[in-house]
Amino acid sequence: MFSTDKIIRVVRFARLHLPFSLPSLCFFSVPLRGCDSGFGHALAKQLSDMGVKVFAGVLDVHGAGAQQLRARGCANLEVLQLDVTDGSQIAAAHQCIRAQNHSLIRAPHKHLNAPIKTCLWGLVNNAGILHTVADAELHPLLLYRRIMEVNFLGAVNMCQVFLPLLKRSRGRIINVSSVAGEVPMPLLAAYGASKAALSSFSKALRLELSAWGVRVAVIQPGGFKTNIYGNSDDILTGISSETREDYGEEYILSLVSNMLKMSQQLSEDLSPVVDDMCHALLAVRPRPLYTPGPMAWLLPFLQCYCPTAVFDSIIMRILKNDNCEPAGLSRR
Repeated sequence: MFSTDKIIRVVRFARLHLPFSLPSLCFFSVPLRGCDSGFGHALAKQLSDMGVKVFAGVLDVHGAGAQQLRARGCANLEVLQLDVTDGSQIAAAHQCIRAQNHSLIRAPHKHLNAPIKTCLWGLVNNAGILHTVADAELHPLLLYRRIMEVNFLGAVNMCQVFLPLLKRSRGRIINVSSVAGEVPMPLLAAYGASKAALSSFSKALRLELSAWGVRVAVIQPGGFKTNIYGNSDDILTGISSETREDYGEEYILSLVSNMLKMSQQLSEDLSPVVDDMCHALLAVRPRPLYTPGPMAWLLPFLQCYCPTAVFDSIIMRILKNDNCEPAGLSRR
């Protein structure tokens, strides 16, 4: 007797038109505070429930998120220590996965009678940090570098390391970007720049790898709540006295409450993003771009068709810090 959950998974699996040529899938997710929530955690659970072999990379292998994944007791879900800014951890993960790909498994489809070798089918680059919502001038250069290392350079490194395996399987690369990488957003300059770099890299990579049969897709969500935020402590300690005077400590501290206010308006239902990630990995005809969430398609649409002044007014109304204004502007 099938349970309701199993029936739903089978229906969803069928809708994806799974190509039976993928015996194994590699998935990496590195949220800043471990894999206890967010897109990566949800995707790891959904894929493992489908019977896909999943390697879930986590920032802290002993963290709550990693323990929750292991507690599921799924033989096809393996948790790996993986900080995408640490080359040695990436190399160790690659060695572990490569070793497992040499084993033989039973043929995954009735028309294939002989056993076949497992292969790496897909790579999902989901690691991302925002740190804090703040004016571009307030972000110390060190934070720009850190955000770029995690959100962009980490994904580039992962692609370069795992591409030899992906080319053999003619598999998939899925890079998780953001609508902030498509549309300029005040207070999100550092994060948006890193995601814009990732999107541009992914589009070029898609063209280059088409000759190898490797598909590249960008997931560009907008309006979902995930644990990628930090705090304003580094801003207070990293700015010059002149900049601190221009903005004022009250304004800088208000950025935290503004960030919390913004996050409360975001959706906690991550299923649209996870479903798109599954489609990009498993569908016969994956799309090059997925835009889950209403803001993910609406804001680019408005930017494209509205006069600049009109769009600027709209985006400022959405993301303006209403709690306080910089001290220097108040004195004018």
